Amino acid sequence: MRTIGNSDLSVFPISLGTNVFGWTADKETSFAILDAYVEGGGNFLDTADVYPYWATQEPTSETFIGEWLAARGNRESIVLATKVGSLEGRAGLKADNIKAAAEDSLRRLRTDYIDLYWAHFDDPETPLAETLAGFDELIRAGKVRYIGASNYTAPRLAEALATSDKEGLARYVALQQPYNLVERGYEGELRDVVAREGLSSTPYSGLASGFLSGKYTPGATVDSPRASKASEYLNTERGPKVLEALNKVAQERGAVPTTIALAWLAAQPTVAAPIASARNVEQLGPLLAAADTTLTAEELALLDEASRP
Repeated sequence: MRTIGNSDLSVFPISLGTNVFGWTADKETSFAILDAYVEGGGNFLDTADVYPYWATQEPTSETFIGEWLAARGNRESIVLATKVGSLEGRAGLKADNIKAAAEDSLRRLRTDYIDLYWAHFDDPETPLAETLAGFDELIRAGKVRYIGASNYTAPRLAEALATSDKEGLARYVALQQPYNLVERGYEGELRDVVAREGLSSTPYSGLASGFLSGKYTPGATVDSPRASKASEYLNTERGPKVLEALNKVAQERGAVPTTIALAWLAAQPTVAAPIASARNVEQLGPLLAAADTTLTAEELALLDEASRP
């Protein structure tokens, strides 16, 4: 288990992303994925009030998770994270909107508290002090334990943390941002802020829309709603080099590229738990295996060299 920032949230090294629940995974399949994740040692669920609204016009992910928690009676053993700010009718980070959205999420999740509540995207139209005051009120009311910033730039994250310190308001304990072997923009100013301020990262897009699973090769046809995005990496200079290095390490270990890509990510400085999703139980196995995979210095160096911009 790993600790997020300076919180007391102890989480499995791989967080289960649930944006597919109600989209490419129906309710029965979603329950099976959740059961298998917990049986494999997992405890860290990542959702949002907007998942997967683009496909269902409903926040199905939170609803499914809430029904599963109620059916299994295991809320206390789960670290539950959701997000605010992107759902139609609940967009933005004004204090009143945050509080209203939290009540909606609590109802759908069938719980009376959220372990980690994310600002899904920065809202430059709302003063940071107002946003943080809204979160702070929820924490004081016992409805939220900790807060995090998702998709913030380095300057805005630093400004938010300084605002919390100045105003005596709740402080972000984590950052969520894209990060993987073919997208390494996090390394630099943003990671410096996270490290300096004692935060942790729980990166998303750890498999680059599935590209790092190894399924995407020249001429291959992949049945996935993310296939067009993932296949774009094949046309870059680094994409094929990264796949070659991934396959080499995977073959030598008797593993699959998915496991190695996530293990590399989990080994990076400031990263507590990469987020990865599965459409079925079969896809979940390689994700869970990453939690038990510690790459050697030589393997990390090989992957690092192949993926350097």
